[in-house]
Amino acid sequence: MNEIIIKKLIQSIIQILKPLVHILLRNGVSFGTFSDIAKWVYVETVAKEFGLNSRKPSISRTSVLTGLSRKEVKRVKEMPPPADTEFAEQYNRAVRVIAAWRRERDFSDRRGIPVILPLTGEGRTFAGLVKKFSGDLPFRAILDELINAGIVEKTADNNVRLLGRSYVPGEDKGIKFHILGTDVSNLISTIDHNLQADESQRLFQRKVSYDNLPQEVLPVFHAMAARSAQELLENLDCYLAANDRDNNPEIKGSGRHYAGLGIYYFEKPYDPKG
Repeated sequence: MNEIIIKKLIQSIIQILKPLVHILLRNGVSFGTFSDIAKWVYVETVAKEFGLNSRKPSISRTSVLTGLSRKEVKRVKEMPPPADTEFAEQYNRAVRVIAAWRRERDFSDRRGIPVILPLTGEGRTFAGLVKKFSGDLPFRAILDELINAGIVEKTADNNVRLLGRSYVPGEDKGIKFHILGTDVSNLISTIDHNLQADESQRLFQRKVSYDNLPQEVLPVFHAMAARSAQELLENLDCYLAANDRDNNPEIKGSGRHYAGLGIYYFEKPYDPKG
């Protein structure tokens, strides 16, 4: 890799790290902790993706590839792997429940509008919705999270009403940090794929932005972007849900794949230095 490409890569890393380090400092994560995490990721990535002849790389090869000493590689290999399973499950299940409530005919009226659901009982209920689309997680745990996020409300007569069109976590930082990890990881993985792929194999990656906008146009653009993006995501959700084996076990086909589309809005004062 030539020197110019290395410089450009380093500049990109700095741009990625600036907002990340801001989050780390605000939440009391020291450089030492970050350094250990980075070392673990380096060693783990080498182990998974840089083996030879289908064999896992040795400590010596890992040391060469990562630049860490053999002693440090051995220490990092003995570190317990970070886990995010609990928050991932909580977030994913809440998303599935809200999407199904809006999408499935069993939980909508003739106009396709989500109905108010009894909490429990016979027929269509909130507990039944959670059981069908959220697995074995207690329905009250999902209910508490959705109430906290302001997406549903529990009425005086023990019914549950849907208030919004999509699930956005409330004050649970664990779930918000899970989203930080998955969404940024997906974006970087897409860019990494496109850096290496032929034009015909590149994944969709686009954005629209201007850098000399007056303050007054931002609220209009924000609302326009949210409305258009939500409509697009709901249409795509219908297709993916209909072809996902968790929702429809009878779906045929080979392999198991993870796919989707992420949309994000950004806005900040213009800085010519980036």
